[in-house]
Amino acid sequence: MMNSSAAVACLWEDRLLVGHEQMDEEHQSFALLIAALQKAPDHALDACLAELIAHATHHFAQEDAWMCKLNFPARQCHMDEHAAVLRSAGGVRLRVHGGDYQSARLFSKELAAWFPPHVQHLDSALASWICKLAWNAKPLVFHRQSRARVATATA
Repeated sequence: MMNSSAAVACLWEDRLLVGHEQMDEEHQSFALLIAALQKAPDHALDACLAELIAHATHHFAQEDAWMCKLNFPARQCHMDEHAAVLRSAGGVRLRVHGGDYQSARLFSKELAAWFPPHVQHLDSALASWICKLAWNAKPLVFHRQSRARVATATA
């Protein structure tokens, strides 16, 4: 897995924080895995996909379990998205085994496009639901300002 913060920068931003520590940490790891897949040479695509699938399988199963246990209203839609991503990833991995590396490149682009809206809409709603049930409150999320935004705001 890539550990470069530059790799995360293209996919991970503070605006993706949902206020649930475990989810936020796993989302950051997922962003790293997508970035690694995007930058991987052909010979490393299978290993990158395997790592991404293992992470997603574990993370999605955890979220699915929370949604079922807590009777989250939008759970079916959310769980369907998880299942679709895993099906697609498995299919792409089979194609990579057959030498179709372009399918992995396309999948990584589509996954990078899917990830932020999924986190911002479905995962943030789940984090809010968990927080509401646990503390009758909304998650508190602090966003760092980029240096460019701070310079613009103070100019």
